[in-house]
Amino acid sequence: MTLDKRIADASTRLRDVVTAHRPATFASSFGAEDMIILDLIAKLELDVEVFTLDTGRLHEETHALIELARQKYQRPIKVMHPDSADLESFVANYGENAFYDSVELRKRCCAIRKVAPLRRALEGKRLWITGLRRDQSVTRSDFAVLAHDSDNGLFKLSPLVDWSTEDVFEYLKRYEVPSNALHAQGFPSVGCAPCTRAVKPGEDERSGRWWWEQAESRECGLHMDPQGRLVRTASESAEVST
Repeated sequence: MTLDKRIADASTRLRDVVTAHRPATFASSFGAEDMIILDLIAKLELDVEVFTLDTGRLHEETHALIELARQKYQRPIKVMHPDSADLESFVANYGENAFYDSVELRKRCCAIRKVAPLRRALEGKRLWITGLRRDQSVTRSDFAVLAHDSDNGLFKLSPLVDWSTEDVFEYLKRYEVPSNALHAQGFPSVGCAPCTRAVKPGEDERSGRWWWEQAESRECGLHMDPQGRLVRTASESAEVST
């Protein structure tokens, strides 16, 4: 499939699903995929709130991109922070870098820094938009374009779910969309600074995230249901073309 067809499909998904499920919000990590979605939202002039999660441990390159995006697209970008009391308690009990000690502690850190702020951001919304793609990792290989997130009580749209890495970076280059400077340093996926490294040749894109863990556990919880399973399937009423 050509990039032009990918763009047309993603644009249709965004326009149709945002129209059907308002109010909508876009959760941006300011990765490569998310910059494409932000660019499309702006071009399509969609009524979509944009927010990001500032965990307190982001790379400075990510902070710089957030400000650049604000200037380029001239739209508000809401920044969600973790609850200070919860974070202080976690650090006091387990240490600043407890996420290295066990998968359980890493997930608790993610729950405080990312999942809880996300849920606050999603309150009152009917749709959240993400930059998930199937070929990012083994844990994401069967994601649907549109899934019902029963835990948060809304739909989740991943308009680029079937895009390849080549599609993503070709779009950024073609349309001169700003991107995180870390991509040029071997970081295809960018998260918190202590939990992200450059990937090695032959590794999947998210292998640099929580690299000390097994591949099957490398999710932060943002896309999990209450049973710890990834929210990945489309409901019959929500299905859109893949």
